[in-house]
Order: sequence, then structure tokens, then C-alpha cells
Amino acid sequence: MTVQIHNSWLKPLSGEFEQPYFKELMEFVENEYKEHLCYPKIEDVFAAFHYSPFDKTKIVIIGQDPYHGPEQANGLCFSVKDGISHPPSLRNIFKEIETDLGTPYPESGNLEHWASQGVLLLNATLTVRAHEAGSHQKKGWEIFTDAVIKKLSDEKEDLVFLLWGGFAKKKTKLIDKNKHHILNSGHPSPLSANRGYWFENHHFSQVNEILKKKGLEQITW
Repeated sequence: MTVQIHNSWLKPLSGEFEQPYFKELMEFVENEYKEHLCYPKIEDVFAAFHYSPFDKTKIVIIGQDPYHGPEQANGLCFSVKDGISHPPSLRNIFKEIETDLGTPYPESGNLEHWASQGVLLLNATLTVRAHEAGSHQKKGWEIFTDAVIKKLSDEKEDLVFLLWGGFAKKKTKLIDKNKHHILNSGHPSPLSANRGYWFENHHFSQVNEILKKKGLEQITW
């Protein structure tokens, strides 16, 4: 399997690509895509690294698994392809943006425009079998994506990490809190949001306030 990522990621991640676990992971993924229907499309597996170059990344949002329904996943966490109905978590994200920033609820759930502004939309596991949530977990992806988070923390400054839900919050240990900003809240899934752990977290306005203070271009959410 060929790793297609923006050139700016090659140097920071070159050490990972040579590791035995990564080579085994690529073989596993290649076989899975041959034998089963998997998501996202093979050419979109590393989309997060294509749309958000290492040197341009300002914000990191951490998801868990790609969507496993037909034509949903596009390689960016929480994002779906144009024309696909919005999954519940994404609906709640857009509702929070609507109330936080006063912007209208969008028609498309494709978050490529976030990624192109420096928002790394990183799932911990980058592939999944159709209709089998979590089917590619513990195969090596988490080792790789943890290394990505650590590398961003070590080599950059003033990143904003949005950690939504218990799974994402566990990644705090990989982040240097003295160099970066961490915003925590509940997960946008209905289970968490309906208990009052997601709405009114104001993460999107907080991110832009942090960027503004640093003299950086704000995100058009």
C-alpha cells in the first residue's frame, strides 16, 4: 500500500514508516481492502495528512474510527462526503457552531474546508470494515496516530488540541501542556450531548480567540 501524504509530513514521520509495526499494518490494510469492503476509499486513507500540511497545522481534532456506512467516510474525522446526510455527531457539531458563532447550519458535511485551513482531522484508526465499527482497531493504527500527536507536540508550538470525549482525552499524555492549548469537552454524540456534556462548550469561538491573540488567521468553521 502506498502512503500518500503531503510532503511536509515525510520528514517528521519518516521514522514511523520504517518501523516493523507500520509495514505489518500496511500489509494488513492492503489485504483487508482486497478481501472486504472497507472505508474510506484506499486513496483517502491518509486524507487528513494531505489536506492539512505539517507546517500549516494549527488545530488538532481527534476522532476514533472512520464512519462505516456506505459512502460516508472521506478520511477526515467527523467529516462525510458531499451529498451524504449528516451523522448524529456531526449534526451536533454544526448545531454548536450555529449557537457559538451565529453561523447558519451548513448543507454539506464535508470538512475539507476546515482541513485546508490547518485543522488536522485525525482519527486514531484510519480504516474500518464496512458495517463493523472498530474492526481495524489494535492493528497498529493507534501506534502511528499517537506518534503523530507526539510529533506535533514536540516539534510545534501553540497548537490547539480539541479533545472531545473520554477516548480523545486519553491523548492528553502525549501533549506538552506548557507549549500547547488543550480544550476538553464531552463527545458530540447524542449520548453525551443529550446529557449536557457537549453543547455550549464554545470551543469554536475559543479556538478563534486563541488564534487571534497569536496574530494568526482565524478558522472559518
